[in-house]
Amino acid sequence: MNIIIQIISNKPLVIAATSWIVAGIIKTIIDFIINKRFSITRIFGAGGMPSSHTSTVVALAIAVGYYGGLDSTSFATALIFMIIVIHDAIGVRLETGKQAKVLNTMMFESDAFKDLDFEKKLKEYVGHTPSQAFVGAIVGVIVSIFMIFVVYR
Repeated sequence: MNIIIQIISNKPLVIAATSWIVAGIIKTIIDFIINKRFSITRIFGAGGMPSSHTSTVVALAIAVGYYGGLDSTSFATALIFMIIVIHDAIGVRLETGKQAKVLNTMMFESDAFKDLDFEKKLKEYVGHTPSQAFVGAIVGVIVSIFMIFVVYR
């Protein structure tokens, strides 16, 4: 029981998790409005507006910086982690999604591959555009400021 209390007492962890949930809910609502269907997987899934990955790491970095100090090793670690995650989301994973879209078109819509049996399509919705990451960052900033100065004041 002490472990659970320690975990839920970790303010940066709770702030980051809250930001992830808020971004996931916003992403699910936007997806519902655009696609006219509800998909619970959007809360936890990669890709989409806003970036929940970016929201989470931005909120984490802000909370660690606030509670641990901007000169702490923990903040330096959180900041570098944030930069890597955002770079990955708008770089590597965005390109992976584009490649998956091309491969899916080739595999399932081209006669050249009609004799091959593909079980399922590759995931195309894995990365983020810079605007999706930017909005995710805004969500992370808003959630962390709200949590720090309203919830935990």
